[in-house]
Amino acid sequence: MKASANFQHQYLEKMLHTEDQHLKKLHSLVAAALKEEDLIVRTLRLQANENSTAGQRIADKVATFGGSWTFIIGFGGVLACWIAVNVVMATRAFDPYPFILLNLVLSTIAALQAPVIMMSQNRKEEKDRKRAENDYIINLKAEIEIRNLHQKINLLMEEQFKTLLDVQKYQVELLEGIAGKKK
Repeated sequence: MKASANFQHQYLEKMLHTEDQHLKKLHSLVAAALKEEDLIVRTLRLQANENSTAGQRIADKVATFGGSWTFIIGFGGVLACWIAVNVVMATRAFDPYPFILLNLVLSTIAALQAPVIMMSQNRKEEKDRKRAENDYIINLKAEIEIRNLHQKINLLMEEQFKTLLDVQKYQVELLEGIAGKKK
């Protein structure tokens, strides 16, 4: 009887040790995955914080201001004042009707503003492309992690199934031992 109890105790210790080893293995896998994720996130952040040249910053500011309601309303006010002053001054106007100087100023502003806005749009497009690449990398990382989780779950299920079979085998042996003693 004492040998059987000693065997049971050893067997349970072995099972607990095996389960503990499985948990340690899972913890190390999770820690490695978290460390790897941290490295990917750090790389993505470094790409986002790139330095731009002075011309690129100016182009971004001009495009931001040129596409705002402040610019539209302010420029509309300047045009209205220009026209009103020249109409009221009539013969003494610095730009009489048909406002040829105003046309020249508007053409010059448009000629300068359009390429600057296009430069800014190109930069924004590049940023969007990099953001899309980062999203792709993150999605790929998520897919890999999901696959890893599936593998870990399958591993756990296999190991638990083996453990259950061992327990069942031990129980059958105990039942056979009890049935043999009763005869």
